[in-house]
Formats: sequence, structure tokens, C-alpha cells
Amino acid sequence: MAKKRILVVDDEIEFVKAIQIRLEQADYEVLTAYDGEKGLEKAKQCKPDLIILDILMPKMTGGDVAAVLKMDKELSHIPIIFLTCLADGVVDKQGGGTIAGARFMAKPFEVEDLLLAIDEVIRAKQSREQA
Repeated sequence: MAKKRILVVDDEIEFVKAIQIRLEQADYEVLTAYDGEKGLEKAKQCKPDLIILDILMPKMTGGDVAAVLKMDKELSHIPIIFLTCLADGVVDKQGGGTIAGARFMAKPFEVEDLLLAIDEVIRAKQSREQA
């Protein structure tokens, strides 16, 4: 079975590199982008299985990227997990919540919690595709 492809979009380069290492250790193929515009371009080119998306970024916010993705027939099915410091203190750090139907987690977070969220979102996507 092919590795699941995850696109990580965040303007914090060291953060992206750290997440990339952990996801690759968990046997995911990882693509990266450091701003919203590049993230959108990579999503269109590579059609990942999941996008991990920061909200506050230069050029295009994560919310803007998500809105463009949802309007594109070829990309609207790709699930998104938002990672954001904006929710700090507002949500349960382990569970996160949803923004416009997409899951989100507050920074900082435990990598194990992110891996669990990724697994849940990908399994839910697979269930929808099989239905």
C-alpha cells in the first residue's frame, strides 16, 4: 500500500522540519510549503491525502487557502487539520476542535496527539470514499 501523502504548510521553517521528521518516522510521505500561496500550489500539483495548515501566514492565510481548496472540485475532498496558536487557552489542547468543518489543534501540542488526529482524519476520509 502506498504511503499517505501529507502537505505541511507553515511559515515557521524549524517547526515544519520538526513535524516532517516525525511524520516521516510514522511512515508518511511529507511535502512542505512555507506560505499560503506555495501551499496552495503544492496542493494543486500533488493532491495530498491530508493538509496540515497554519492559520497566520504571509501572502495567504490558512483560512484563505482552505476556502480556495473547498471551491476546487479536484481538491475539495482533501481534509485539513489547522495548527494554530490562535486557539491557545480556548480549546482542550488534546482534542482541539473544528473550524469551518476542519479539525484544529492549538500550538503547542503533543506530537502523539497530532499523529492520532491524522490517523482519525485519514480513516474518516477513507470511509467516505468507500461509501
